[in-house]
Amino acid sequence: MAIPRHLAVIMDGNGRWAQERKLTRTQGHRQGVVAVREIVSNAIEFNIEYLTLFAFSSENWSRPQSEVRDLLGLLKLFINKDLATLNKQNVRVLVIGSRDGLESDIAALLDKAERRTQENTGLTLQIAFNYGARHEIVDMVKSLAHEVEEGRLTASAIDEALVSQSLYTGSVPDPDVILRTSGEQRLSNFLLWQAAYSEFIFVDCYWPDFDRQQLELALVEYGRRNRRFGRVAVDDVELNQAALVSGG
Repeated sequence: MAIPRHLAVIMDGNGRWAQERKLTRTQGHRQGVVAVREIVSNAIEFNIEYLTLFAFSSENWSRPQSEVRDLLGLLKLFINKDLATLNKQNVRVLVIGSRDGLESDIAALLDKAERRTQENTGLTLQIAFNYGARHEIVDMVKSLAHEVEEGRLTASAIDEALVSQSLYTGSVPDPDVILRTSGEQRLSNFLLWQAAYSEFIFVDCYWPDFDRQQLELALVEYGRRNRRFGRVAVDDVELNQAALVSGG
């Protein structure tokens, strides 16, 4: 079974999972937190180095106020309840997304999670909160433009490596796999720059039902992929040359 260095997950389907069971959306989100705990444990067991979870998008603020309040409450609960466990598991927590306009207690919790685990050397758990890829790219452009205006950077020095380093994810390698649950097949403004050579895997189950077996199936599918990064594989070249020689 092939193991990606970096797995990113769009955790989708909590609301529909709850609706089909005649439960509230909040109950669906609560069950989604259970699935988060499981995938973190499984990622550690499988020696995945980086796990990025799309927890709350910058567009999610437009949801009903009661649902937003419940989601923020679950974030607080997760950090307050699970941070000690994550620390014992040697997990380093990073939070990507805009901190602008966040309530002080939420911002303080995010800072606490990062600060408490910053020395850990095991799995890096990157949580995308108040995150939108287009906003991330705009922030990066503004930051580099400011450096140019101040004379600390020349425009000619800007290359792909510098752009990557200037994104929220600058210290983390690009994802090998972006997985989305619930059967939807779109990125939804998630890691647009970083996804350039990611493998996409879409699974039909809702996020609360995503368990170890589902992860193993996804890893098996990843192992079937031939990742060439725009290059031609040596075997393909040899086969083509052999076909030309044989007249095939």
